[in-house]
Amino acid sequence: MKNYWEIALMGVVLIIGIIFFYNKKKDFLSEKQGNTTLDKNKEKENTPVLISCDTYPIDISIPDSLNFCGESVDLTNPDVIERLDEELLKNAFWHSSTILIIKKMHRWFPVIEKILKEEKIPDDFKYLMVIESNISNAVSPRGATGFWQLMKGTAKEYGLIVNSEVDERYNPIKSTRAACKYLKKAYSKFNNWTLVAASYNMGMRGLSRVLERQNGKTYYDLSLNRETSRYVFRILAFKEILKNPSEFNFSISKENVYQPLQTKKIKVTESIKDLAEFAKENDVSYRTLKYYNPWLRENSLTVKSNNSYEILFPANTILDL
Repeated sequence: MKNYWEIALMGVVLIIGIIFFYNKKKDFLSEKQGNTTLDKNKEKENTPVLISCDTYPIDISIPDSLNFCGESVDLTNPDVIERLDEELLKNAFWHSSTILIIKKMHRWFPVIEKILKEEKIPDDFKYLMVIESNISNAVSPRGATGFWQLMKGTAKEYGLIVNSEVDERYNPIKSTRAACKYLKKAYSKFNNWTLVAASYNMGMRGLSRVLERQNGKTYYDLSLNRETSRYVFRILAFKEILKNPSEFNFSISKENVYQPLQTKKIKVTESIKDLAEFAKENDVSYRTLKYYNPWLRENSLTVKSNNSYEILFPANTILDL
């Protein structure tokens, strides 16, 4: 009888042991599976997301022919092709900057084109303005300012007023007229518009020295510093992109481009002590006054005898004349 109960007890212990180890194994396998899932999820999180570029023009083609101001670009030269290709790729894929330029050109190109035509400067020079400033009143680390990035001395030389209260480099119309004077002078020296464009970057004297030292005849013959070596190719790249934005997958609706500013103007012949008060009297904010007239640099405007300024306002402004 004793042996029977011993055998029965051993059987119960064995069954309990089997159940215990079975549950342990199940928990272990469950935990392992859970860890594996976590590892997979972690691996998935750390895996780079590949963005399809099928919608972008990865294989940008070099055009069959290209010119700047009617002067041909030698697209049989591998050096020329590669330098152009670099600028096309860089600017076609610098999306935020190029999109803003496309938006701004709808406002400013009609204004700039009109002045270039009146001054008998080739229309392609509007693209030089693009690469100089991105069509904005930018200021470089060296102090070059405005759409055409004129230095203070150069601006004064070509007829602009630059002082503590007024800086006409910020006036897109007047600064374009001044830039045209430079371009005409450079053309009388080089008799080549491509060289004129290069001189805008490195100066007439600097370009003349390089031409003489290297016995060069064209821009494409010259070994130049990195910036000037890229300069004309950047102009050419933007000429291609901005002439045909859709070919570079830039699609911006007419509603989203910047429209020309509708303005009215008054002629000021007397000094204004407080431009903020002047703005208030004409029912606009001080910020609006500065937005339409960025060449006003202080809170006052001194008008010398026999001089005057034209101040712009939004077209719907009721002026206190």
